[in-house]
Amino acid sequence: MSDVTVAQFAEVLKVPVERLLVQLDEAGIAVNGADDVISEDAKMELLTFLRRSHGHAEDSSGAGPKKITLKRRTQSELKLASNQGRARTVNVEVRRKRTYVKRDELEKEAKQQQDEIDRKRREEEVARMEVEREERERAEAEQRAETERKEQETRRKSEEEARRKAEAESRAAEQAKRQKDAGKKREANVRGRSDEEARAWAKAAPAEVVDGAATRYGRQELHVSTDISSRRKKKRPARRTGALSVGDAKHGFERPTAPVVRDIEIPESVKVSDLAQHMAVKGSEVIKVLMKLGVMATINQVIDQDTATLVVEEMGHTAKAAQAGGVEAEILAGVQATGEELQRPPVVTIMGHVDHGKTSLLDYIRSTKVAAGEAGGITQHIGAYHITTPKGVITFLDTPGHEAFTAMRARGAKVTDIVVLVVAADDGVKPQTEEAIQHARAAEVPIVVAINKIDKGDADPDRVRNELVQRGVVPEEWGGETLFVNVSARTGDGVEKLLESLLLQAELLDLRAAREGAASGVVIEAGLEKGRGAVATILVTSGRLQQGDILLAGQEYGRVRMLFNAAGSVVREAGPSMPVAVLGLSGIPSAGDDSVVLEDERQARELADLRRARVRDTKLAQQQAANKLEDVFSQIQAAGTKQVQLLIKADVHGSAEALCESLAKLSTSEIQVKVIGSGVGGITESDVNLAAASKAIIIGFNVRADGAARDAMKATGVDVRYYSIIYEALDHVRSAMSGLLAPEVREQIVGLAEVRDVFRSPKFGSVAGCLVMDGYVKRSNPVRVLRDNFVIFEGELDSLRRFKDDVSEVRAGTECGVGVRNYNDVKVGDQIECFERIQVARTI
Repeated sequence: MSDVTVAQFAEVLKVPVERLLVQLDEAGIAVNGADDVISEDAKMELLTFLRRSHGHAEDSSGAGPKKITLKRRTQSELKLASNQGRARTVNVEVRRKRTYVKRDELEKEAKQQQDEIDRKRREEEVARMEVEREERERAEAEQRAETERKEQETRRKSEEEARRKAEAESRAAEQAKRQKDAGKKREANVRGRSDEEARAWAKAAPAEVVDGAATRYGRQELHVSTDISSRRKKKRPARRTGALSVGDAKHGFERPTAPVVRDIEIPESVKVSDLAQHMAVKGSEVIKVLMKLGVMATINQVIDQDTATLVVEEMGHTAKAAQAGGVEAEILAGVQATGEELQRPPVVTIMGHVDHGKTSLLDYIRSTKVAAGEAGGITQHIGAYHITTPKGVITFLDTPGHEAFTAMRARGAKVTDIVVLVVAADDGVKPQTEEAIQHARAAEVPIVVAINKIDKGDADPDRVRNELVQRGVVPEEWGGETLFVNVSARTGDGVEKLLESLLLQAELLDLRAAREGAASGVVIEAGLEKGRGAVATILVTSGRLQQGDILLAGQEYGRVRMLFNAAGSVVREAGPSMPVAVLGLSGIPSAGDDSVVLEDERQARELADLRRARVRDTKLAQQQAANKLEDVFSQIQAAGTKQVQLLIKADVHGSAEALCESLAKLSTSEIQVKVIGSGVGGITESDVNLAAASKAIIIGFNVRADGAARDAMKATGVDVRYYSIIYEALDHVRSAMSGLLAPEVREQIVGLAEVRDVFRSPKFGSVAGCLVMDGYVKRSNPVRVLRDNFVIFEGELDSLRRFKDDVSEVRAGTECGVGVRNYNDVKVGDQIECFERIQVARTI
């Protein structure tokens, strides 16, 4: 491009001339105005400056690109045969994309990486040299200390040796002096005697050589001992050095002097072999102790903690219960919400007796119609709702009031902050009302009493207050601590005051929770929905649950795919005190399980497998604990007991749990209800096959059978009952059990005849002439013979006559002749009682 003016260059760049002049000035290019000519070098210098100012590094070749991408496209035709026999042409387009990177950039990156590696290597070398220097200094210090210690020890030994040597020299000098004095004395005595006596005495006496003393004959002086007994010394017997007999070279264990007592940690369930290994005994010894305790178990079977404790104590060791959790507790301890604890909405649980208006009251607060959609007009699930009121945000949990849903009410009281006890003003305190009070007290949560249905004519709130005072729930206006509010779910009276009371109680409790970090919560309800899979309703207690988190709920885990609020809308996250429906779990968790968010999916899977294994071992241990010797006779007696076997499938886990517990309570001594299995979801073909093999009845609660299951039912003839109301299921099972009961046989006296005379008949033997006093006497009915009001015979009539005619029945006030079969000892004054047996159907 030829040299152009600044104005022309600005027009090409499509920028104002003033801005171009400012940029040229900043780049250090001197121009006087818009008419000055700008050269190619100045343009390149301006481009380099602008690239540098916008964050692009200048490459070594000037303005050349660092990376070049080449795209190529080729087209070809492909002929394909068709069904009609004619070929059709298909255009095929192939696109290729290839990227070339500048060699200088690659070398630069490689140099940077090599520099980084060299820097790290130098740092590691410096750190290694520093560690070696510290080790060397420490070794030198230890060597110096050892040298000083050895020098001190050597100096001490030399001083001790010198002291002992000086003492020995002093003792030797004293002994030599004493010997010299004794020799001089003996020499004087010998000189006083004659030479013959001296020689004889010296020859006979043993001599001791005295150092340094010589005689006149050139011999050393002899020291003659004065002790005659020491003239001859006895020879010491030589020690025999015989061969040492080692005997048997085998190694043997010695019996311990005292029993070894060990501290044995016992988990919730343990194998017999593992327990024997902990006590360092054989497995057969443990099995013997188990048989003494009445438990039949093999070495590979699992026993529960209580049985293992008895075995350990029986064998003389100390049993300690192992801490629950272990690795699981350590992992979950590090997962917790972080951040500042802020105010959170209260969790309020609606509790009370059935049909007292709990759901209707909640419907008015939510402005919905939930109760209208419930089967039978009663709540059969736990409902969780996050409601924004003018007074504040409140989370409500609606619990069933039917007696079968005790576990649901206990679960609701466990996770709640405040309990609203709904009592109908026209009905008063009922059994489920008292049960709700007990659950609230066990959970140590405050109670707010809502006296509902005050709009009715027979409503008596004061009677409700008096009945609750008898149960220990005293109103605040009567000097107690419980808030009482009169409400009407139909008209809405007192609802605002109830909400104010709840928020006031929550403010006094000062409820706080961390809103950031890993979320944790409680599974309120869980079920299986078509098209969604496992759906769990989770109440978040702390942290923040987000879409994509790895969630561990009880024995199930998975990545959160979607979150739904109480209205069914999709939400991205959920904070404390907010209930959400979670999709994405591997299975259906149990209601009441704790849930927590983990960082690693592998870790969540391992914890889920660990929990499943622990639950399986615990169940197996409980089954083994029931297998005792004393139960053998009861099992033999129970073999003749009739059983009603059931297979339960429900829509949610809570309903299945309530059905299992309620149906099990229907068992009697004659008929037992045995639930062979329960689950959540529709009835499948495998369920039908299991019921056919076990001869069981399938109960579907708010679920139906699929196509394969219906075909299997036709083939096997399995009885399937569908229910949507729990008390209907209980009534039908109770009726089926009543049909299996043997009828009750009752005896009813229908007539009484008195014997007035006795006749002898050659054909019938003794015939009693009787007068029917009451009722009637019938030939086909059994009779009893009474004498002095004691039964002496029971049998049947052989004949019944009126004069000479045989009759089948004789009424009161009529005389008749009665012949009792196989009994001829009838006397005057006896009474013949006629009765009949009636079978009455029994019910449970």
